[in-house]
Amino acid sequence: MWDFSVGNALAMMARTMPFIVLRMAVYFGIAVGYVLVTGTGAGIGYGVGGFGDEGFQANATLWGGAMGFGMFGIAMYWAREYILYIVKAGHIAVLVELIDGKPMPDGKSQISHATAVVKQRFAEASVLFAIDQLVKGVIGAITGLVRGILTILPIPGARQISGILHAFLRVAVGFIDEVILAYAIRTGSTNAWGSAREALVLYGQNYKVMLKNAAWLAIIVYFMSFLVFLVMLAPAALVVYLMPGAWAAGGFVFALLFAWSVKAALLEPFAIACLMQVFFKTIENQQPDPEWDARLEQMSAKFRKLKARAMGASAGSGVHGNGDVRPA
Repeated sequence: MWDFSVGNALAMMARTMPFIVLRMAVYFGIAVGYVLVTGTGAGIGYGVGGFGDEGFQANATLWGGAMGFGMFGIAMYWAREYILYIVKAGHIAVLVELIDGKPMPDGKSQISHATAVVKQRFAEASVLFAIDQLVKGVIGAITGLVRGILTILPIPGARQISGILHAFLRVAVGFIDEVILAYAIRTGSTNAWGSAREALVLYGQNYKVMLKNAAWLAIIVYFMSFLVFLVMLAPAALVVYLMPGAWAAGGFVFALLFAWSVKAALLEPFAIACLMQVFFKTIENQQPDPEWDARLEQMSAKFRKLKARAMGASAGSGVHGNGDVRPA
């Protein structure tokens, strides 16, 4: 059915508990921040609305809450590079060391150790973020290839099925970009662009195995997220009730936020730990296939850009050859 061990993934999460706690603090903090800033905006709108009639006050409350929600969303948009660099990449770094059987520092030193490892591979947060965005683009091109294959098959309703499949695959591959980053950390190479390029080629030549397991994990993760959403509806509705004025959609939005925070803090690292097991086991003793390298270069502009950056990094460091990086 799937090729990962749920027990091993949970054990890895338990051994990286400092990062789980950090993720919970960050993502639950973001959810609470949305609630507080939205509530503050609604309160200000409610106060301003007091200068008008009841309808004006209701609209002012609604717009105040919406503006607070939007302003906090903009702040989180600018913080996304830092979150990826410190929280996600750091957790990936210690998960990689666990898979390779390396000794793991305990407590807060685990976070500082992982941060040092990430900084060795990615000098700046912007570099890691740029690689992550290119990787997502290439993965999207591979899933598009799967959809294209389905549309040319002589199956009734294949085009409609391919549309549904593509939408589902876009959700499923949301975890794979971090597995590619895990490979870039695992190689120990200073050319992170070259490592990401090689990992993408290895992913492409094993896309059937990876997509199958990613699909199963997407079902598991989003089913659990939906259950959390249902559980969170009641406390979210209470929060909306305590806010000034009436905001009918608030309970639904806040429940979604809290479900997202659980998914990001707990369910996503579980999915990544599972996919790392599958990826590293599948590519063991494999070499990147030149045909897949050429295929990705032909089908994805972002892969061509990533390859150019990898070649440039190799040339800049005095490494000769085609820019490939072999794992240690």
